Amino acid sequence: MLESLKEAAENFCVHQIGASCEIKDVPTNKRTLIAYIDVQAQDQKHYRVYIASDNDFMQKVSKLFLEEEKSDEETLKEMTLETANLIIGSAKVIAEKLGISYTMGTPHFAKVGEFDFSFDERKVVHIDNAELIIAIKELDA
Repeated sequence: MLESLKEAAENFCVHQIGASCEIKDVPTNKRTLIAYIDVQAQDQKHYRVYIASDNDFMQKVSKLFLEEEKSDEETLKEMTLETANLIIGSAKVIAEKLGISYTMGTPHFAKVGEFDFSFDERKVVHIDNAELIIAIKELDA
């Protein structure tokens, strides 16, 4: 699942934001806006997929969709939910092409702060100084 999420995030950066990105394994300890979507895989396992971004990354998204140079925190929270929906939804389509299916729940906003949630796998997408964390936690384990 992480590979399809990574590909979806890269596609989002290139095709939506219009910027190339670099994938890393470890994030910086920046303040982030954190949302998640629970998914159920075809094997009936449940996972929580986190999308956590710093303000710089989410401001790029807000500028793209809302044409706002400086969004307030409430707008950035809404953009975090929308970004989670777009990336995880795109990853679902990518996974289905590989014969893997899962169902998605609705996005939930978790908090603003350091990403300190427990996870099984993680990748970090960097565009310049902005970053987006994608992490997965199996809930049945």
